[in-house]
Amino acid sequence: MIDKFFLVFISLLLEAIPFILIGSIISSLIQMFVSEEFIKKIIPKNIFLALIITSFTGIIFPVCECAIIPIGRRLIKKGVPLPIAVTFMLSVPIVNPIVIMSTYYAFSSNHLIFFMRIVFGIVNSIIIGYLIHISYKNKEIPIKEDIDTDTYICNCGCEDLDFNNYSRIRVLLNHTKSEFFSVLKYLIFGAFISSLFKVTVKGEVFTYFSKNLILSVVIMIILAFILSVCSEADAFIASTFALNFTGGSVIAFLVLGPMLDIKNILMLLGNFKKEFVIKLSIYIISVTFISSVLFNILGGA
Repeated sequence: MIDKFFLVFISLLLEAIPFILIGSIISSLIQMFVSEEFIKKIIPKNIFLALIITSFTGIIFPVCECAIIPIGRRLIKKGVPLPIAVTFMLSVPIVNPIVIMSTYYAFSSNHLIFFMRIVFGIVNSIIIGYLIHISYKNKEIPIKEDIDTDTYICNCGCEDLDFNNYSRIRVLLNHTKSEFFSVLKYLIFGAFISSLFKVTVKGEVFTYFSKNLILSVVIMIILAFILSVCSEADAFIASTFALNFTGGSVIAFLVLGPMLDIKNILMLLGNFKKEFVIKLSIYIISVTFISSVLFNILGGA
């Protein structure tokens, strides 16, 4: 069992670390080269239009959930409104070319699941973003201030227009290092908990509820949260459940996992205030549960 635990644990880390590194690099590039003025110009004033457009940005932004949180945090610090950043963080790990292709391949014999994952990923992220808009309108942005990191970033010289190419590279590497290690500690703990669950709980425990229209969704939401599989690979895990579980529950697994799992919630807690993370988690679970159960009831089971 110990050998299996370490195998799963290391696999999760190796799967996620490259994407965290990519996300840290992108986050650092945003900090260095994207101005608040530019962001304000490109964001539509109408909240509905802004949320709809944001929900599709994953098509040109191929980043999974392992990398999206530091990017979202950086965008907020650059002036992106909180609900738009939330919709961005929730939709991009689902609506991006790599995830779309992997889901299509995994569900080549069930195009309905493939299609509904994309639809629910877009629609749910818009709904959750709007709920955040209502909850935090005229309120303080619930971002957690890391004094060491933010003080360093604010004094790194990245706003200096005269620094040379070597300095640019050095500043980029320093930003990336700071972002990467701030996220890595949460990933390690999340991977540890997820690995422990995988080697101690047998899948047969859940099969009794697999065809129930409501309980099957609950079970798959729990599994998506605990298993913490990267969105670029989770479709292959979900496909193994497709024959025994309801369609809505499989969609719940595919939609909730990229939005909220153990490693993500720990990274969220490291970047945002606890009250916001709790509220966002409730919104994600509730919207996913309702939409997935409705899918089952309307004949998708």
